[in-house]
Amino acid sequence: MKLRQPTDFLILEELEDKGRNVATNLAEHTGKSRKNINTRLPVLEDYGLVSKIGPAERSGLYEITSMGKAALVYRDQYDDVDDFESLIEGPNAGTTTEAEQRANFARGDTDRDDEN
Repeated sequence: MKLRQPTDFLILEELEDKGRNVATNLAEHTGKSRKNINTRLPVLEDYGLVSKIGPAERSGLYEITSMGKAALVYRDQYDDVDDFESLIEGPNAGTTTEAEQRANFARGDTDRDDEN
C-alpha cells in the first residue's frame, strides 16, 4: 500500500468528518485539484480505504471504510513501518495499546466476550 501524503490522508479525513462525498467537493475541502482527487479515489478504493457508493454505478460518490478509519488512527506511523497495510488490517493477538483499541473500534471490531 503506497499512500500519497498528505493528499490521501486529507481525503480520508474529509470523508470521515463530513461523510460520503464526491470528488468536486473533496477537492474544494482539501485544497487539492479535482484531477488529483479523481486519480486518488480509485487507488484508495483498491486499497479498501474508501468505497464507491450511490444509486448509479457512475455516481462518483465515495465513503470511508472501517479500514480507512483505521488508517487515520495509525497515520502517524505511516513513515515508520514497512507494512502499513498489515498494521491497519488489525493488531497482533494479545496486544491492546490505546491506538490499537481505537483502530479496532474504527474497523468495527469488537471483543464478543465483552458483550455477555
